Amino acid sequence: MSQLISNQPLSKLHILSTKGVQMRTFHITWLTFFVCFFGWFGLAPLMPAIRADLGLTKPQVGNTIIAAVSATIFARLIIGKLCDSWGPRKTYTTLLIVGALPVMLVGLAHDYTTFLLFRLAIGVIGASFVITQFHTSAMFAPNIKGTANAVAGGWGNLGGGITQLAMPLIMATIVGFGFVKADAWRLAMIVPGVLMLFMAFIYWKYTKDTPAGNYDEINRTAVSKSEVSFWKACSDVRVWALALAYACCFGMEITFDGVAALYFFDNFKMEETEAGFWAMLFGFMNIFARAVGGIVADKVGQKYGMRGKGILLASMLLLEGLGILLFAQAGNLTMAVVSMLGFAMFLKMANGGTYAIVPFVNPKAVGVISGVVGAGGNVGGMLMGFLFKSQSITYGQAFMYIGGLVATVGLLLFLVNFGKTITIEQPEAELQAV
Repeated sequence: MSQLISNQPLSKLHILSTKGVQMRTFHITWLTFFVCFFGWFGLAPLMPAIRADLGLTKPQVGNTIIAAVSATIFARLIIGKLCDSWGPRKTYTTLLIVGALPVMLVGLAHDYTTFLLFRLAIGVIGASFVITQFHTSAMFAPNIKGTANAVAGGWGNLGGGITQLAMPLIMATIVGFGFVKADAWRLAMIVPGVLMLFMAFIYWKYTKDTPAGNYDEINRTAVSKSEVSFWKACSDVRVWALALAYACCFGMEITFDGVAALYFFDNFKMEETEAGFWAMLFGFMNIFARAVGGIVADKVGQKYGMRGKGILLASMLLLEGLGILLFAQAGNLTMAVVSMLGFAMFLKMANGGTYAIVPFVNPKAVGVISGVVGAGGNVGGMLMGFLFKSQSITYGQAFMYIGGLVATVGLLLFLVNFGKTITIEQPEAELQAV
């Protein structure tokens, strides 16, 4: 346990400890990402009430889903570079403060156009994922990066599930005080905004950019000369293969987060809180599933190298796609829930498996590559969103198309050789620049 008070990356994940800057930062990082999901997707389970209040059509609802993930594409590319230059501490604090404003002010929207613009602005919060993965990578040694990234990302993504039930309950509580639903959903969104501001204070005060200190304390500028450019980092085909993989797993996750409550509400004729409960189960899988993906990837990597990690990721995507196809054909609630949990397991394991590879593609450009791959997830979510706005395609048909596409990408990924990357035994000194 003496390693916990060192200024070096940890080689073990002491999950129940908050001692040392590494574990303190780890826990604050995933908790901050958790809170960000309340701001990013807090509106999704409230959409039945919002749809009725603003009189939104199906295409308009689809456009808001697309807006929620499209702004994140550009934000993640920028945030990845800022992590390399500013450091994750300054970057996360700034993002939380800026992102909290549209979350708290979205209640001012009174028509489709203004609501769409607020939804677009809120989408910037999704860039928080890149900082989470970047910061976790900086705190842990190569042998445990995949596990640490997967646990932090998975527990953070759990917020996308909890918000599906928590936000309808918050709205119901406000209605209990005498407000109508048209006002209650607006007031409910103040809660996640305030939580984001609180986490901005915690992040600034209690985290460090690296185990050795903040960038300005360790003369980061001298180290940064060895970094590679954005375009050089992105010239590697493996970066784009990972971005495509992430488009199919995380892209599907945020798409499902956006439509799940509406899907259960409309298809099985239930109240917002009940629909939110079933949608929550999908996100709740993150408490362990993404971590399992990272842990298994680390074990496979130790035995079979990066090529083994790539084959594992391809397998998870193939199984995810097959699971989505089963979900699309579910004829009753029981089958829908069972198949949902099945494809959720493989999807979230694929999330973890992807970011068990990312830190090793180019250790001197982790921020950039994390941003590009993360943005790939949102490109996938945006493109999938177009299927759910179509008047001629049902939600079930949209899931069919997505399932077939994900399975196909999984098969193609078997052809990609990730074995050219550095090995996990690479000396830590070469990796601490991240």
